[in-house]
Amino acid sequence: MESSDGHSRRTVLRSLGAVATLPALSTLADVAVATPAQDDYGPLGRLAVDGTTEAVVSGDVAYLAVTDGFATVDVSDPASPSLLAEERGLLTGRENGPLQQVWDVKVEDDRLLVAGPANGRQDAVNALVLYDVADPASPERVGVYETESANHNVFLADGVAYRPNNYANGTESENELVAIDVEGGEELGRWSPVDADPAWGDVFTGLRPLHDLYVQDGVAYLAYWDAGTWLLDVSDPASPSVVSRVGPYDPADLSGLSQGEAQAENYQPPGNSHYVAVNDDASLLGVGVESWDVDPDDAVGGPGGVTLYDISDPASPRELSTITPPPSDDPTLGGVWTTSHNFDFAGDRLYTSWYRGGVKVFDVSDPARPGVLREWADREAMSFWTAQALTPGETFVGAAENHRSNPGQFEGLVVFPDAPADEQSTRTQTPVATDDGTTDDGSVTPYPPPPTYSSETVTTTGAETTDESSGFGPGFGVVAGIAGTGLAAWRLLGKRDDEG
Repeated sequence: MESSDGHSRRTVLRSLGAVATLPALSTLADVAVATPAQDDYGPLGRLAVDGTTEAVVSGDVAYLAVTDGFATVDVSDPASPSLLAEERGLLTGRENGPLQQVWDVKVEDDRLLVAGPANGRQDAVNALVLYDVADPASPERVGVYETESANHNVFLADGVAYRPNNYANGTESENELVAIDVEGGEELGRWSPVDADPAWGDVFTGLRPLHDLYVQDGVAYLAYWDAGTWLLDVSDPASPSVVSRVGPYDPADLSGLSQGEAQAENYQPPGNSHYVAVNDDASLLGVGVESWDVDPDDAVGGPGGVTLYDISDPASPRELSTITPPPSDDPTLGGVWTTSHNFDFAGDRLYTSWYRGGVKVFDVSDPARPGVLREWADREAMSFWTAQALTPGETFVGAAENHRSNPGQFEGLVVFPDAPADEQSTRTQTPVATDDGTTDDGSVTPYPPPPTYSSETVTTTGAETTDESSGFGPGFGVVAGIAGTGLAAWRLLGKRDDEG
């Protein structure tokens, strides 16, 4: 169990001129992609902050997760963002403190939720820390809630914190969503796909972690990797109920995989539901896929994109289109990451990040044909964890990260000019065909057949190693103290704690 314890922004540069059609994921390796002319487009301002990963925006303030704490940044002048406060070494006085691997923060009104560590670690304090940020230049801690497992990603809505309880019981974990009143120090409820269908319990834990989540108007949107994306009614957090689900697999498709097949499936699409968000009225759902290529010589795998669903009837999602990723010269785990990461809807705009593939803004006024409005990348200098609207039609921000310690990469907040509010894209992307997972009318077919693999073993080309706990599943580490033949039989050949 868990225990409690006004400056002008209106600076818009000339839009990109060239027309480009982005490649479908299935043909990525064979497509030469034209790079749009963008000599006149680039950042307005930037602020270096060591350890930056996630960024969230509220008003004229950006809140950054900075690996060993958090920072607050004044972005009222987009050309000159300035540091308001920097809090590091959180929970230093606690047993196994300080809080490590702070890769996520969330803000609601005057409350900031700080979470860590992102991955399972031996002898580490696992906790959610709540701050009063009514004065963002002087944050005050108001609550600490120690948790039974790591906190890779979290959410804060209606005063309730939501967290994934991944790998708390090793390979027997149900990977629950847990709802918590952090300020009051009380757990409110929990839920797992195993509650909806016990057959998910037969699927190896590392194929069904709750990677990220988004909560709006009493509905939680849950990215459960190869178990798909779930819509959950949490209007009463103590009694959640399933609304619907989208995803390529039935539990039987995954429970029968061999070790080599499961390892390959964990890295590669389909599946890999990584990040999820909805637009302002929750009529449009975005599901981001984080994936790589296990074997560059076959036609399977590569970086993942963002699929858009019509959820105006949340009980019957309809797939509309997929925004495809920038290409990579080396799409393996140890190579150049251009896969989808975190994103943000604001009005008819979708702000996306693609690690070293940069940031892109899409016009989603017609979500069946998303159009590119702005894009920028400097693959040598910056890798982006997220993109967030600042003032739609004027500015947005990107969080530049370097959690893989690539030499020379900038870490901090970058402010970009947005397309004017009345601009619509003439660079419409041809949507990816929906011939696997949907019918001709666009409605979702829940479980197409799984892919086949030619090998029983997988080599993770170029994968890095760390001294932290290893685990099966992107972005997660099974707690290092958990050992035994069950985990060893499924352990990846490379350490995996470097993925976000």
